[in-house]
Amino acid sequence: MNNSFIESGNVAAALAVKLASAEVIAAYPITPQTPVTEKLSEMITLGEMDAEYIAVESEHSALGVCIGAASAGARSFTATSSNGLLYMSEQLHWAAGARLPMVMCVVNRGVGAPWSVWNDHQDAISQRDAGWIQVFAKDHQEIVDMTIKAFRLAELVHIPVMVNYDGYYLSHTYMPFELPNAEDVKAFLPDYEYKHTLNPERPESLNTVTLPDARVDINGVKRPGYMEVRKNLHDEMRLAMDVWEEIDADYHKSFGRGGNPICDPYCCDDAEFILVAMGSLANQFHDVVDQLRAEGYKVGVLALQMYRPFPTSHIAKILQPAKSVLVFEKGLSYGNQGALYADLKSALYPYPARPTLHNFITGLGGREIRTENLYQSVKDTCLNEETLKPEHIDTPQWIGLQL
Repeated sequence: MNNSFIESGNVAAALAVKLASAEVIAAYPITPQTPVTEKLSEMITLGEMDAEYIAVESEHSALGVCIGAASAGARSFTATSSNGLLYMSEQLHWAAGARLPMVMCVVNRGVGAPWSVWNDHQDAISQRDAGWIQVFAKDHQEIVDMTIKAFRLAELVHIPVMVNYDGYYLSHTYMPFELPNAEDVKAFLPDYEYKHTLNPERPESLNTVTLPDARVDINGVKRPGYMEVRKNLHDEMRLAMDVWEEIDADYHKSFGRGGNPICDPYCCDDAEFILVAMGSLANQFHDVVDQLRAEGYKVGVLALQMYRPFPTSHIAKILQPAKSVLVFEKGLSYGNQGALYADLKSALYPYPARPTLHNFITGLGGREIRTENLYQSVKDTCLNEETLKPEHIDTPQWIGLQL
């Protein structure tokens, strides 16, 4: 049984956290994330949600509280945006390295300086190597579904999960979405029991200074050193993709939604030109694809739902047969190219017959992304594909520059 709503993306996220029965919420307000935790604090105050809300003085402290709560065996949640996420950076690495299961919604926003309160993906992209699983939602329904599934994923693989969605484009717009029944979510996401819960009657030594080399413990069992710990996190992040797909299959069976949890293709089966994007931008491209298809161009769009771990084989399977791949992103690896573009190049490199790649940067700091500009960029590339000089392939093209 599902319940229908028309609400903002931030409220959708808060309602999903409530359904997930989060026990500890700690957060510091920052635009455009603030309404998420405002809604959670309201529901807790009204007795609609059985949880502890902890007000803190900074984002660094917010994640510190969640680290403590998760260490004590409580299901914890926080949310942030932009420089707030960067302020958490030390704690992001700690939460991942300590293998603490928690979920954080990041309402994506440009990073200062100069200050911007508008949307792009630079905040999440800048933390892609912190050891957190990163997923990106395209609409309000995905915010709900991804958030619920993220708790189960984090608790199964013991790696924290970051659910990203676009500031304003999703956070503040109103869209219809469905909430599953609370009892059904309870069956899908049972109470969490953390096997390393802090307990004075069962003391453990956790996250002490780790020497470079592996060594035996007091029982004579050889234990990992720092390097082995990092390899374990890397390997198990890769395995998390399979777990995510299994969770999605179970979610689809329980609630009738899901099916493409890692890569969501649209009109890609016979596409010669495939557009790749994350978040709401991928949805915007549906109109571009429909228009170009009507004109006879074999174009499709691939929405990347999971960015970390990077789904190399999934992407290569879909993109490798194409003639050309156009990567559109709202973030940048300064002095190089788009981060997603570089990852896609790496994924396709082993294939001798691989598509030509093109990189487009757009929408930074909330610059308006006009559908007609996206359409023209794609069409120009389709028409000029044969004459494009190889030395220009790795040079990002900027859409929407005004100077």
